Amino acid sequence: MATAKQKGSSSSSFETLPTGGKVFILVLIFALVGALYFFIFHMPLSEDLEAAQAQYVTLQTDLRAAEQRQQEYLQLTQELANREAIDRANKRVLPQDAEIPAFLQDLNRVAELSGLDIRLVEPRPEESEPLYVRIPVALRVSGKFHQVAKFFYSVSRLERAINMENIQLRDPTMNEADEVLLVVDALATTFRSAEVVTPGQPAQPVVPGRP
Repeated sequence: MATAKQKGSSSSSFETLPTGGKVFILVLIFALVGALYFFIFHMPLSEDLEAAQAQYVTLQTDLRAAEQRQQEYLQLTQELANREAIDRANKRVLPQDAEIPAFLQDLNRVAELSGLDIRLVEPRPEESEPLYVRIPVALRVSGKFHQVAKFFYSVSRLERAINMENIQLRDPTMNEADEVLLVVDALATTFRSAEVVTPGQPAQPVVPGRP
């Protein structure tokens, strides 16, 4: 009975409160509920959101750094490929070895394609220079003037550096077709590198007779 009376008195006391008091109590209740919601639900969510945003920023920074490293790697790879290509081209122009058989084969092939008769191919001793070694080969060929001109032009188009020196045209004769035949003596000089190349560092040789 006492409890019922107390409840009734509490309810009647709330009802008897003025409107301002009722509004204050309701505002207080909503404030308490809002505070509970903030501390129980909103604050952890805010912390998680901030952590997620910080992680996103970190991942974006790592991604940009990775993309930059990849770009640098691709650039270095391209530079290495270019250097290797230049190194291969330099070695074709100025090889590290004499490669006499290949050199003589090139001369014979060009002479035959030019229509010349090869009378003499005589390798001479090498001559050392500070940055390269000279490899002279004495040549004697015979043929018509335009064939000789074609031979010299074809030799100049070979990849390997070759100088034609001490050129002498002699013994002109007439063939049955009234064409002038010449005997040509020349010194075909090629070169090889005298430098010691450090691994990973392409050589930059000095090519005699070429700009």
